[in-house]
Amino acid sequence: MKRISSIDFTRGIVMILMALDHTRDMMHVDSLTQSPTDLTSASPELFFTRWITHFCAPTFVFLAGLSAFLSFKNKNDVAASRQFLLSRGIWLIILEFSLVNFGIFFDMHFSNFLFDVIATIGFGFVMLSLMLKISVKTIGIIGIVIIFCHGIFSLIPFSNGSLIRVILSPLFLPGAFPITSKITFVMAYPPIPWLGVMLAGFATGNFFQLSSLKRKKSFLAIGLSALTLFMMIRFINIYGDSIPWSTQKNGLYTFLSFINITKYPPSLLFCLLTLGVMFLILCFSEGLKSKFSDFVIVYGRVPLFYFLVHFYLIHLLMLAMVYLQGFKTPDLIFGFNFGRPKSGSGVSLFVVYLVWIGVVIVLYPVCKWYGKYKAKHKEKAWLTYL
Repeated sequence: MKRISSIDFTRGIVMILMALDHTRDMMHVDSLTQSPTDLTSASPELFFTRWITHFCAPTFVFLAGLSAFLSFKNKNDVAASRQFLLSRGIWLIILEFSLVNFGIFFDMHFSNFLFDVIATIGFGFVMLSLMLKISVKTIGIIGIVIIFCHGIFSLIPFSNGSLIRVILSPLFLPGAFPITSKITFVMAYPPIPWLGVMLAGFATGNFFQLSSLKRKKSFLAIGLSALTLFMMIRFINIYGDSIPWSTQKNGLYTFLSFINITKYPPSLLFCLLTLGVMFLILCFSEGLKSKFSDFVIVYGRVPLFYFLVHFYLIHLLMLAMVYLQGFKTPDLIFGFNFGRPKSGSGVSLFVVYLVWIGVVIVLYPVCKWYGKYKAKHKEKAWLTYL
């Protein structure tokens, strides 16, 4: 299947931004004690450092669905596509609970099993494999209905201890669920809301059957419509996000409150804003040719490889930071502390940005090499899973 540069460029942008969030999460001096979107304590610089990375996960999931559509059309074989999506989905879930979870926590005991973005993409692929005989239009409608309506679940007044709520909550809402006295399952990315994003992405693949000009116009219209709808619904302040905006101590913080939307789970307003911007990037990157786009595309062509490698690199840099700051191995606390001591470790936001830029630059030749290797060895089926 011939690669589409606008998709790789858009994916590459969010992959680069993703490394910023993970660098901040692991290395910023206040990341273990302060929420970067808490307007009572976070500075605008810290807020925007976190907020800009909100665009990563929805774009990643959406484009995974779009790529699944293009692969499906390229194979033109329901059985083969179903087998590929099913096997790849199961593989991604296994990968999440092994290499990805270890890369995040560096916990040899696997005290926490985190259901994160890779697992939710895997879940989406499994569900898509069961839906391939449904029309693309119907799949798209299902996706949009989920995006617009999944927030209703949290408003349903289930009785305390309701069996239905206990069963359905992990599918719609984040939460932690003890498996044993020492092992916890953490649902960070509830699969149903994110499934809506993937199904919408799958249906959007139809636009790539159009000419480049028609596609640009369509993506521009969709992006602007989504952002307009975001502003209208957000201003009304009744539905669309679990946290309403409010007037703050000054105009800047009021604006931050307005755009401070909920990612866990991805609210309607979160999806409208992030996917609206994503459509604009897809529009303006159509036919884009420059040194910058060539640079970004390198990362967008090997997303899973980059995802795995960057986590391990950042985590190793974090451990180096801790040791350079004078801490010893007994001081390290793994799990949700990532191996950092209880207090006293970390670097300023400025240094976080320097480390992030360094990580992205260091990984460029590695990703470029792997992208070329993957393109030259299409006969190696295992490469399609990484």
